[in-house]
Amino acid sequence: MDNQSDNKKVTSPNSNLLESTILNAKLVMRLMSDSRVSWLLKLLPIGSLAYLVAPIDLVPGGVMTLIGAADDAAVMWFGLKLFLDLCPADVVDEHVAQITGRSFSADDGDVVEAEVVDLDE
Repeated sequence: MDNQSDNKKVTSPNSNLLESTILNAKLVMRLMSDSRVSWLLKLLPIGSLAYLVAPIDLVPGGVMTLIGAADDAAVMWFGLKLFLDLCPADVVDEHVAQITGRSFSADDGDVVEAEVVDLDE
């Protein structure tokens, strides 16, 4: 499971925060348009965005401006992270490979070559 969660965001070794954010936004947009991702999962980014623009906040911005903005950012981050974590890993990996230009094989790690040996003899 740890292996799958490492592949859930798009980064390159020399990427900065802005570049990483742009690449993850592209990944979310591609997953939102992919029919293999459940429509129910697609409600997470939509709900996060709706909360961001909604006039109702958990912590009002007028009372505590910094905390009011931070809760909006936290809800957006959590919604997108949860969306990426719950999307099918093979679909995410395929889109990550297409965005970054890396090769993708759906069978990586699934096939084990072995020889059958009968231990009873």
